[in-house]
Amino acid sequence: MTATLIFDPLLPVLLIAGLAVILAAGLGLAVWRGLSGWAFRALAGLVILGALMGPVYQQEDRAPLSDIVMIVEDESASQRLADRGAMTTEAADTLAARLEARGNTDVRRLRVPDAPDNGGTQMMTALAQAMAEEPQGRIAGMILLSDGRLHDVERAPPLPAPLHLLHTGREGDWDRRLRIDNAPAFAILGEEVRMTLTITDEGAAPEGVSTVPLDISVDGAEPRRFEVALGETIDLPLTLPHGGRNVLQFTTPAAAGELTDRNNTALIQINGVRDRLSVLLVSGQPHPGTRTWRNLLKSDSSVDLVHFTILRPPEKQDGVPVRELSLIAFPTRELFLEKVDDFDLIIFDRYRRRGILPSIYLDNIRQYVENGGAVLFAAGPDFAGAESIYRGPFEDIVPARPTARVVEEGYRPKVTDLGQRHPVTAGLQAAGTEDGDWGRWMRQIEVIQNSGDVVMSGAGDRPLLLLDRVGEGRVALLASDHAWLWGRGFEGGGPQLELLRRLAHWMMKEPELEEEALWAEATGQQMRVIRRSLADTVGPLSITTPSGEVIERSLKEVSPGRFEHVYDGPEIGLYRLVNDDQSAVIGLGPAAPVEFEQTIASAEALQPLISATNGGVRALADGVPRIREVREGRPAAGRGWIGITPRGAYETRSVSQMPLLPAWLTLLLVSGLILSGWLREGRR
Repeated sequence: MTATLIFDPLLPVLLIAGLAVILAAGLGLAVWRGLSGWAFRALAGLVILGALMGPVYQQEDRAPLSDIVMIVEDESASQRLADRGAMTTEAADTLAARLEARGNTDVRRLRVPDAPDNGGTQMMTALAQAMAEEPQGRIAGMILLSDGRLHDVERAPPLPAPLHLLHTGREGDWDRRLRIDNAPAFAILGEEVRMTLTITDEGAAPEGVSTVPLDISVDGAEPRRFEVALGETIDLPLTLPHGGRNVLQFTTPAAAGELTDRNNTALIQINGVRDRLSVLLVSGQPHPGTRTWRNLLKSDSSVDLVHFTILRPPEKQDGVPVRELSLIAFPTRELFLEKVDDFDLIIFDRYRRRGILPSIYLDNIRQYVENGGAVLFAAGPDFAGAESIYRGPFEDIVPARPTARVVEEGYRPKVTDLGQRHPVTAGLQAAGTEDGDWGRWMRQIEVIQNSGDVVMSGAGDRPLLLLDRVGEGRVALLASDHAWLWGRGFEGGGPQLELLRRLAHWMMKEPELEEEALWAEATGQQMRVIRRSLADTVGPLSITTPSGEVIERSLKEVSPGRFEHVYDGPEIGLYRLVNDDQSAVIGLGPAAPVEFEQTIASAEALQPLISATNGGVRALADGVPRIREVREGRPAAGRGWIGITPRGAYETRSVSQMPLLPAWLTLLLVSGLILSGWLREGRR
């Protein structure tokens, strides 16, 4: 039980103070006038003022509450180095036992794992959440068991008691770290990518080391080794070997005695893109479909288009002077002999042989295809005639030969069973009109397939679109010149632009349109492995983890020609994927995990918070410190000990109050004092 005197004024305190001033003035006048009863009148006034203040005698029945001490255990990745994890657990158990043995003390143990999305150690966030669930008046101390490398110190809550750090570092700890700066997400093929690389030693590193080895590997291939200066920023010029994702791995071998080799490797994933795509469009004669190709190619800002149209054949003689036909001569020799290799794609749109392009030019284009180029033939009636471009050097590369028949009837193009699996035509039904009911085309050139894949068929299931690989290059044949009808919306139209865009990009070897491909898409530590194939089934997927473990999984067909598997990677690093004759690599996790950017234990980030609460920093390697009680505001750490501040919190169970000047007593006292004063003055 505790007793206190409290006041509950009946009037505002300022008004009572004013009345006291008036009372003092009246008493002063009474003394000056020599009234003998002024003392009794003063006592009566004081009783009235006291009654107005409402004095109450209060008794409370209090139950003491225990103090709360929070022990925060860092279980992030950097705490799993060396023996830090075991040291932390052992120290936490010892501290908890000592605190609980003191009596009137409750222990709250908080475990802080790695934050998601490479967020590092969010120790202050966890502490703030735990403190929000406890009464601030009961918290007597906070003890952090960590290496001190936290990443949310700016989120520290107001600390009502001493904060201590018991760090897990040792005097001889040292670590070597590789850091990559300025790594772009995209880079242009054929141009240098410049990055900066630094290898540094931190902590009690061995002396006398000036250079260290550096291994560089691209897409998991055999690495190349270089010697680089330690502690200096190295400028790295690199050229990407191919389009799509390029996985670059930089590694410096682990040195004896360093804390970890997890920060000795950096994985950089850069997408290689083409700067400009050069396309040569050769039109044999103007027709409605010519505008279709121009619109498609000119709408892409990354395409440089050269359009060569034959408006006047050599046999046309009408007496028009040559000087009025053209401003300049078209550079056919330069285009088809000297600079043909500069083009990514050549399109022959209804072209026929009329002596304008000699056989040597066409043979040069054939060699261009075999060496890695791409040619698309958009056939018209001329493809079936005696002057067909098929006859001559192109006969060896065109995937089908004409029968000399032109089918003049309406038909609806459709995707073949193989085309449903091919990335050029897969899903086109969804891109067309309702239910894939496309508009009709009115003409088709009858051809007989020699090689390649038929991905679309036309009238009478005749081959309409054929794709083939010749040497290192690619060839496509579209056996109709009526694709433009879809663009005009004839009978509802169809996915003309999407078809022609995919066709052009497949021929220019865009990675996402490869018919046989294996790749993966990463989200954090999870990856979706995707296999595209023209085959009905694929073999098992082999996954090699960064530690060398080989895991086999089966791929499930999710759509025609597309197989997938979702895999959760157990560790950060480079994973190698193999399926049948396809292989790929992917990096899971951040390029440089924030937990391993700094691994040497340090109290630098926490020192301002610790100093503000009079806490202390101690190394667990020196033993678990003793616990002492200290008064608030006093130093809370010393040699071999740390302090907590008892808060003396309590719970009030019941309260009783008794007025000291009830109304009847006040009236009795005031009346008696005033009467005594009057009687005293009356005797004069």
